[in-house]
Amino acid sequence: MPIKGIRSLCLHSKTPSLAAYSSSPSGPSVSFPTPRRFPVENFTDAMIQQIIDNAAVLVMKWNPDTSTYAKVTSLFYESKNEARQFIRCVTDLQSAMHYLVQEDPTSEKLVQAQSLMQVAMKRLQKEFYQILSMNRAHLDPESVSTRSRSSIASTRSSISDDDEDRGATTDDDVKFATDAILEVEQVSAIAMNDLKLIAECMITSGYSKECVHIYKIIRKSIIDEGMYKLGVERFSSSQIGKMDREVLDLRYKSWLNTVKISISTLFNGERILCDHVFSSSASIRESCFTDISREAATLLFGFPQVLVAVKSKKNSLDIFRLLDMYTAISENWPEIESIFGFESTAAVRSQALNSLIKLSESVLSLLSDFESMVQKDSSKSVPTGGGIHDLTLRAMNYLSLLTDYSNVLADIITDWPPPAKSSHPKSYFDSPVSDEAPAPAISARMAWLVLVLLCKLNDKAKHYKDVALSYLFLANNLQHVISKVRTSNLQYLLGEDWISKHEAKVRQFAANYEKLAWEEVLSSLPENPTAQICPEEARLIFRNFNFAFDEANRKQRTSVVPDPKLRDDIKVSVGQKLVPVYREFYEAHRMTVGGGRSGALYARIAPEDVGNHLSDLFFPPSSLSHRLSH
Repeated sequence: MPIKGIRSLCLHSKTPSLAAYSSSPSGPSVSFPTPRRFPVENFTDAMIQQIIDNAAVLVMKWNPDTSTYAKVTSLFYESKNEARQFIRCVTDLQSAMHYLVQEDPTSEKLVQAQSLMQVAMKRLQKEFYQILSMNRAHLDPESVSTRSRSSIASTRSSISDDDEDRGATTDDDVKFATDAILEVEQVSAIAMNDLKLIAECMITSGYSKECVHIYKIIRKSIIDEGMYKLGVERFSSSQIGKMDREVLDLRYKSWLNTVKISISTLFNGERILCDHVFSSSASIRESCFTDISREAATLLFGFPQVLVAVKSKKNSLDIFRLLDMYTAISENWPEIESIFGFESTAAVRSQALNSLIKLSESVLSLLSDFESMVQKDSSKSVPTGGGIHDLTLRAMNYLSLLTDYSNVLADIITDWPPPAKSSHPKSYFDSPVSDEAPAPAISARMAWLVLVLLCKLNDKAKHYKDVALSYLFLANNLQHVISKVRTSNLQYLLGEDWISKHEAKVRQFAANYEKLAWEEVLSSLPENPTAQICPEEARLIFRNFNFAFDEANRKQRTSVVPDPKLRDDIKVSVGQKLVPVYREFYEAHRMTVGGGRSGALYARIAPEDVGNHLSDLFFPPSSLSHRLSH
């Protein structure tokens, strides 16, 4: 069927306007009596002769072999009334012939009637062909209806948008566009009804083969041309394997667009037209639609299957494109089943289903590859300062983007066997399982993939020589995981309970970091900071604190905490443990160590300086901040 996206590309014939379509004849004027209806059982010789005479006048006027006027003019184009009379004459002629075959098969009138019937059928064949050819742009009822609504809305919108440029706009602009659209709808309805009238007449007259042959040739050419213009061609796996990545990308995008257009408009519109034109015969409806659409539809839905068969690494599609193609078919599956519901179009449904199966197998294979990639990552390099590992960034971006396809992934993963038991510590991260029922397969699988990542990060943390830094690394990376969960559909798959447990684990990692990184600074201060001590002891405590704080501050200057909240939480926590105790000791013993330069040498770090130093810590470099924001 002609469709909005390709209408201007595949339609070349001019179509008469509505006024011209319903105009009166411009050829020789002939007056025809209105044919009477003749019950078959009441036929008389006079009635039969009248039927033949009436038919002879009208049929011979439109005989293209004997009349130049009839050869270059369309009956249905010139006069609707005369066209209806022509159909009635043919119907009466058929009834008379049926009677004569039974009652007097050797009658000369039967020979006359048969001769006229052949001329009439030749005329109707010509009319049927002309209407199909001249109305290629109007024979898609759904597309016309959709175009009507969208065109009126877009017309109003464009007129409104252009008001400032074109000045004040009247309702005449919208009325003109609306009238034009309504005219297209009327022409479409008239053409469809004319085709139905001719088809029914030819079928009942025993000329269904000729009618169907014309219909199939013209309508199949429209389907095939439309698919070609939309970029659907037959490719082998070897041809696809040789394509450049850019070309393959274009093919993939073109296919996605074509599926939407072809199902909603091209094939659906053709089915509607077939059902209308051949409403009198279920077998003809099925035969026409099947022969017209089966080849193109099978080619369309077979493209993903050919694509995933390509083994070339150069042109292998990523999982997201496979999911896009799976979505394109699965979301339209009810329409595919409805449009191609005939037994003779079972191959189309089977091809679409096979493509879904192949796509799902490829998706599961790529998910397994991802899991294997994470597990086998053997790099011993770790980010400076306990920052976020590249593996964490890549893996969580991948998983969070995957969950944009949660609905189709749920279908694909449903029958995927659960992950095998492994050596991963069970207590490290639990899968999201409620007390009432096990989690959906997709939730369990996503939790498993996150677990695989976190266990790998746990192994990588061991590459830090500074144990405190290894805990900061774990806190940072787990915090990033949680952040990606909260800002993607992972939050719905894993649930709040999962998030809460992991946030507690972040706090535990952070606490371990604080204890190890700042333990010597805290232990350098006495348990009772205000207790009376001798000057020498006070000097020793100040000296130990200064050394421990300088050393800790020096080490932590390279430490990073990209997450602002976690960074503030760590600073506040360290500050609350350190600053109040040191302030009490500082204020109680600052004068004990002596005044002047000697005293300042020991009590050189003021409590405010501790807070200031802490506030400057843990900021990530700008390059990391940029990567985290993308």
